[in-house]
Amino acid sequence: MTHLNSLLNLDSLWYGAHIATMQDGRYNVIKDAAIGVVGSRIVWLGQACDLSNYQAKTKHDLGGGWITPGLIDCHTHLVFGGNRAGEFEQRLNGIRYQDITKQGGGIASTVKSTRETSETALLANAKRRLTHLMNDGVTTVEIKSGYGLSLESELKMLRVATQLGNTLAVTVKRTCLAAHSMPPEFDDKDAYIDYLCDTLLPKIATLGMADAVDAFCEGIAFSTEQVQRYFETAQALGLAVKIHSEQLSSLGGTRMAASFNALSADHIEFIEEDDVLAMKQSGTVAVLLPGAFYTLKETQLPPIQLLRQHNIPMAIATDANPGTSPALSLRLMMNMGCTLFGLTPEETLAGTTIHAANALGIADSHGTLEIGKVADFVCWDVESPGELSYWLGGQLMKQRVQHGVLT
Repeated sequence: MTHLNSLLNLDSLWYGAHIATMQDGRYNVIKDAAIGVVGSRIVWLGQACDLSNYQAKTKHDLGGGWITPGLIDCHTHLVFGGNRAGEFEQRLNGIRYQDITKQGGGIASTVKSTRETSETALLANAKRRLTHLMNDGVTTVEIKSGYGLSLESELKMLRVATQLGNTLAVTVKRTCLAAHSMPPEFDDKDAYIDYLCDTLLPKIATLGMADAVDAFCEGIAFSTEQVQRYFETAQALGLAVKIHSEQLSSLGGTRMAASFNALSADHIEFIEEDDVLAMKQSGTVAVLLPGAFYTLKETQLPPIQLLRQHNIPMAIATDANPGTSPALSLRLMMNMGCTLFGLTPEETLAGTTIHAANALGIADSHGTLEIGKVADFVCWDVESPGELSYWLGGQLMKQRVQHGVLT
């Protein structure tokens, strides 16, 4: 960065730390750096010694450590009623998740609780969970519906997600996951998909209550053909698509979703090379969810080397939900990405910044520290960026800045 010849008027200047910008998915380090912010955007970035001819309304000496982009949790189910701690015990006693689902547990039990819980209570409980993520460095979060499975209840969940973004210092992206499971009032999957396509999705799109749609494509959920119909409707309504696919078996859902230029394919433990090639062509991000893999005691690892071989961007997320991933720390998921899946610390930081931004379709404004992008960043009390994946828990965050404001 060269010296400036004209006066730069900043709202805030942040200095006194090193930066990992995460451009191109790499640390891309700037030592002894400074960030200049006007409004909610970064207007200057470089070594502090290169900054001259400026005025700043406020200056913040960060006192050492490392700055990274704010973390992005690109796959969560934070809004729900009740919990499933009892099912956690069942699984530890040897009962399979698929069998729990057949017995009326699993998603169905959370649907019942969510429908019965007031919007006020859902908001209070989700706010508590989201605050944990924010305290761990998250500045952007995706929140899915999918525990309502009726127009009224799905809208209730999406309103709560909207309120979270309006009341907390965090960017919330809302995803309609109405094709998550079968509601009790339906006994025919095709009829339910018809309801989603004819009634629920059009209403949600008209109200502007979702940024994308998602579906669970699996033997215990919906077939590839059913999800395809759901996606065709979403696409016609101008909604981006994402998919839960190849978590428990290989059904071709990932390839199908790629044909719709899906933002992401999530879980994907059972994907094959044809799936990966389809993702590469469509630019679909692989979202890895080690919390669910860990909680369910799965043994089928996602094919990390195959994804690397074809340069598929890999995001990491909490999958925070009451049944299969009760995770409230994205940094812990980064560690699991390393220890369980064999990712490097640099890959996991890219997976919770730039690749997570791509998985939400917001990489033009989020995910890296660059001039013109939103000023979302965290200063960490660490000696190297790799420590973010190294420590199990603990308070590493020193300062959190969201849209240029200290929070």
